[in-house]
Amino acid sequence: MKLRLITVGRAPRWIDDGFADYSRRFRRDMSVELQIVKPKPQESDETRILAAVRPQERILALDSRGEQMSSEQLAGMMRDWRMDGRDVAILIGGADGFGKSTLDGVDQVISLSAMTLPHLLVRVIVAEQLYRAYSILHGHPYHGAH
Repeated sequence: MKLRLITVGRAPRWIDDGFADYSRRFRRDMSVELQIVKPKPQESDETRILAAVRPQERILALDSRGEQMSSEQLAGMMRDWRMDGRDVAILIGGADGFGKSTLDGVDQVISLSAMTLPHLLVRVIVAEQLYRAYSILHGHPYHGAH
């Protein structure tokens, strides 16, 4: 199964390094990729992110208005995704976030926090949480060690 984070904007190297560190930890049965959509002056960030979603992908949007969950709940969702057999597109909005019509059109909306987080930093946070959920599913000690 493939998990794709789709977002906008160039990040400083330390963000890219943090994302790469977590994405390398997954085994062959699951991968985490980052897709940064290219800027187009005539299109909003939201439009470009949505255009990058592939047919048949489950769509998960990150938004402060979404459901908050524990790492164990995320692991349960990940287990369900694997059983479903579809890849997952995880949408990280730009500075303006997502509009109601976008959020109404995705499979699920989750929130990492009630606080507003910088969208560049969210890349690393999501990669870490996905790895944490993955480690829970595989009985790896990472989750319990932190």
